[in-house]
Amino acid sequence: MGVVVVAAGSGSRLGASLPKAFVPLAGRPMLAWALETVAALPGLRSLVVVVPEALADPSLPPWSAVSLPVGAHVVAGGAERTESVAAGLAALDPGCDVVLVHDAARCLTPVAVFERVVAAVRAGADGVVPGLAVVDTVKTVDADGVVTGTPERTTLRAVQTPQGFPREVLLAAHASGMVATDDAALVERTGHRVVVVDGDPMGFKVTTPEDLERAERLAGGPRALGGGSPGATSGRSAGLTSSP
Repeated sequence: MGVVVVAAGSGSRLGASLPKAFVPLAGRPMLAWALETVAALPGLRSLVVVVPEALADPSLPPWSAVSLPVGAHVVAGGAERTESVAAGLAALDPGCDVVLVHDAARCLTPVAVFERVVAAVRAGADGVVPGLAVVDTVKTVDADGVVTGTPERTTLRAVQTPQGFPREVLLAAHASGMVATDDAALVERTGHRVVVVDGDPMGFKVTTPEDLERAERLAGGPRALGGGSPGATSGRSAGLTSSP
């Protein structure tokens, strides 16, 4: 199994001077929190971290509080998310049969969510996304803001990452030349079946200053003192395994 951690976002909506993944959260970059959880994932064989081109050298100062697992690779991302994920896929060990794509900005996602996604892929799904039930009524609108419909709320899910796929399915989706806001959409558009498993409220994406404040509050417990990810032991010194 391989994991691509996408950490190439600019962080402009955070108002940060650093790329988003390197913004501090409880004393450590968000990327450090995300990698700690990924490193604790059983069966991890290959890990690629996709960052802005200016930070592709892990010896640079912003990396000083980030510990890469032994054997992990860092590559430069592209201008769009699809390009960044493709760069990560190209650097993964080709022996990985299952690939997860995870946003570093969802830095507090528990390891149990990763495990649910992997299990569903191994059970035969073409694509798997974690998701939460939508609690608000949602309206569709046209360009003028006129309501065009009200989807049935019970059919809606707010999706998170990691998203998981058989490696060959994801490679084919990226080779199609289409662009999408997430990898599941690419896989859907190439005619494959994507399923949703239970997500977790801790898997929210840090996008705004308010999100960062929320994450700071949630990380103020044992994790902020150097403990492991929720439901996992610390993976800061872990290496990668030989399993697929």
